[in-house]
Amino acid sequence: MKIAMGSDHAGFALKEQVKQHLKEMGCEVEDLGTYDEKSCHYPIYAQKVAMEVVSGRAGQGILICGTGAGMAIAANKIKGIRAVTVSDCFTARAVRMHNDANVLCMGARVIGSGLACLIAQLFVETEFEGGRHQTRLDMIADIENGK
Repeated sequence: MKIAMGSDHAGFALKEQVKQHLKEMGCEVEDLGTYDEKSCHYPIYAQKVAMEVVSGRAGQGILICGTGAGMAIAANKIKGIRAVTVSDCFTARAVRMHNDANVLCMGARVIGSGLACLIAQLFVETEFEGGRHQTRLDMIADIENGK
């Protein structure tokens, strides 16, 4: 599976570490920026990653900023994106199994690199369970579509 990644300046260093971990796992990673720690605007990268996911060019996305919250807010503005800010392993698995989250957001000022790599690994490796959870996703899609 191809994973689209992005960060702002605050998340750049952690993005590089998580990206390397995913590549070592055998994942194909597309880095959509930013490419240094120079101040930038996180919505640009949230949109780039989200568009790769909704288009199908990437199966999942990972976004990293200072808290993960800004990236999640911005990414969730794109129809079809289910972006979640995660800072623990239980939630990383649960949002994939129950919510079919397709964009993982993390905060570089919240968690360290070891935990971030583990969260990303769990997110990528965990499958959506479907069943009763699909019914709930359909209800969320109805809300998104104004029904």
